[in-house]
Amino acid sequence: MATLGRISEVLLRSSLTNTRRQLSATASHGEQATRTWKILTFVVALPGVAVCMLNMYLKMQQHSQHHETPEFTAYSHLRIRTKRFPWGDGTKSLFHNAEVNALPDGYEGQDE
Repeated sequence: MATLGRISEVLLRSSLTNTRRQLSATASHGEQATRTWKILTFVVALPGVAVCMLNMYLKMQQHSQHHETPEFTAYSHLRIRTKRFPWGDGTKSLFHNAEVNALPDGYEGQDE
């Protein structure tokens, strides 16, 4: 029985030593990985987001200069209202935009 205790103690000690080595190696790897991702975030990701935002802003500026509201055509299958909306005056959708969305009888502010 004493030998079994000694053998298990030796095996346990060697496994603990291996575990400590692996954890210390993993800790240094984790620090290196953290540093790499931090650098990538500031050097690649944030400038990439800034370039995308600038591109979108310039395209919207260009689009708004040439944007015209299309002529209203009253198609029978569009803008069907079987009952009033429960908000506002009941004819406008929840996210209504007067410049883009037409009402059943035409765009707002346009006299025929």
